[in-house]
Amino acid sequence: MHARSALFDVYGDLLPGRGNRAPVAGLVRLLGPVGIAAPAVRTAISRMVAQGWLEPVATERGRGYAATERAVRRLARAAERIYDRRPQPWDGSWQLALVTCSGSRTDRARLQRELTYLGYAELRPHTWLSPWPREELAEALARCGATAVLARATELDPAGTPLSCWDLEGLGRAYEEWLADAAASVARHLAAHEDPDEAAFAARFHLVHEWRKFLFTDPALPSELLPADWPGDRAAAYFTREADRLRESAERFVARALSPGAD
Repeated sequence: MHARSALFDVYGDLLPGRGNRAPVAGLVRLLGPVGIAAPAVRTAISRMVAQGWLEPVATERGRGYAATERAVRRLARAAERIYDRRPQPWDGSWQLALVTCSGSRTDRARLQRELTYLGYAELRPHTWLSPWPREELAEALARCGATAVLARATELDPAGTPLSCWDLEGLGRAYEEWLADAAASVARHLAAHEDPDEAAFAARFHLVHEWRKFLFTDPALPSELLPADWPGDRAAAYFTREADRLRESAERFVARALSPGAD
């Protein structure tokens, strides 16, 4: 687990109800049980400040960092995708984005990552599609020095062309593998800590961290387009059940780690 991605988990999953901020000492305390040392935490914080995700603030325990407005928006939308897996009504149309990127090769590579994260797939060079209009699209394009002409399509010929843009077979296997490993991972982390609250925190943190990776690979297609008995649905049900089961005990550890009197 990398410190930067773990900090995104902290700010996205643990801090929205705590003002989206935490002291440095609290961040170090939170990430200790998941195997991330203090120097790595501080280095990751510096990088996230430079990238515009965090900003310095004063807290009761001294110097700390808050999520920027940009980070809060991004993390809130990510949380919706993580915890709200209810089927959404789909009107049967596709959003097409005809993208122009005048930036560097680095900008173009970043744009590809951003669009994939939002659930778009490249239908043809510079033409991306998604079954859902994404609110974050304009902001992602602007960050990468790109623009797009948008259109809606109700029919594409051949009809199966859109689905061929995603590797659903590979994604299904990834969900099956995650589901096969998740219970063992939870049990392993619960057994690795003497403090039951710290153990629940570590188990839940790893569970959320591994589940969050599907944000970068799962386009959240409408249920009408997915195979019957889609493994992602079974994986989501397990994730929700375990995350809820561990939440109360994990929250007690978080409260202790962030309290003014914490070590």
